[in-house]
Amino acid sequence: MLSGMGTRIESPQDESLQELCRRLRELAPELDQPSAWPRKQLRLCGEYGVFEWFLSPESGGQGWSEADVMRGYLELSAACLTTTFVITQRTGACRRIEACDNEPLKAKLLPDLCSGKSFATVGISHLTTSRRHLAKPVLRAAETAGGFVVDGFSPWVTGGLFADHVLIGATVDDGQQILAMLPMDAPGVSVAPVAELVGLSASHTGPVHCDRVTLSREWLVAGPVEDVMTQGIGARTGGFQTSALAIGLAGGAVQFLQEEAAKRPDLLAATDALHAAWHELRSDLLSAASDEPVCSTENLRTRSNSLALRSSQAALAAAKGTGYVVGHPAGRWCREALFFLVWSCPQPVMAANLCELAGLAD
Repeated sequence: MLSGMGTRIESPQDESLQELCRRLRELAPELDQPSAWPRKQLRLCGEYGVFEWFLSPESGGQGWSEADVMRGYLELSAACLTTTFVITQRTGACRRIEACDNEPLKAKLLPDLCSGKSFATVGISHLTTSRRHLAKPVLRAAETAGGFVVDGFSPWVTGGLFADHVLIGATVDDGQQILAMLPMDAPGVSVAPVAELVGLSASHTGPVHCDRVTLSREWLVAGPVEDVMTQGIGARTGGFQTSALAIGLAGGAVQFLQEEAAKRPDLLAATDALHAAWHELRSDLLSAASDEPVCSTENLRTRSNSLALRSSQAALAAAKGTGYVVGHPAGRWCREALFFLVWSCPQPVMAANLCELAGLAD
């Protein structure tokens, strides 16, 4: 049972953020269960005001700076990566809505999204991956007098089964694209069974299908326009938040190692080295989020992936056989760290990580 409402978190320094993270850590093992979904966790985040961080005061949010948002992500992902990943997808939809020119749509959706009363997610990855080069786009929109008829599917939607709305991207006949909010109760919308993932299965990431779904223009977020994903304030896809989640995961593993090293001096050297790498990465992330980058985004992501893999495996080695039992966080961290090798991973980052794994890194 969840007891009472949390104190509204108004800055990354608030003690209530640590309280929320403690509660998320306690609930995290439940997400290893079949068909789990972080319903309790997301409700808690709503009670603590997490969803307000990402929106402006004009939209009912707190308008946190990008650096403070990264600080929040670091703490949340160290406590529960699945919940934090779901929040990133939710935030992607919210920021696109806030940045659009459709004022009635903003008034209709943003208040409940900001408070946590409703849940939205995104189905737009196919516009930025290799699927965009297919002869026939996977999700198509035929323009009509009153709006669009959407047909096809969005392959990677997080939490589609539990969403009230999904921000979809579709290609019009002339090659231009639209972004639109898809009401999940619209006729012709269906959610396919999701595949079991190596990690983060509780995110319920999988296809959402549209069988000639009629969408009026009231749901339009952007377009029709070429390369719609490059338009608007919410245009970033991935960016710093992906690195933030990887660094946050590493932070959880390093904290575990520090607790173990306090009892086992043989762990101190490795733990200190991993902590130093984590501290440097955290600093570089916050510099980048403050528009004062000290390295490229690709370099930051490459190092974040590497540290997530190395620190999680170090935690497993330190935990020994206990860590290999389902339910122990070390085993979960190892599985979750693999996610960063496939989630929104640019080719140069993948190549660099492969070279490191093959022993070819400088």
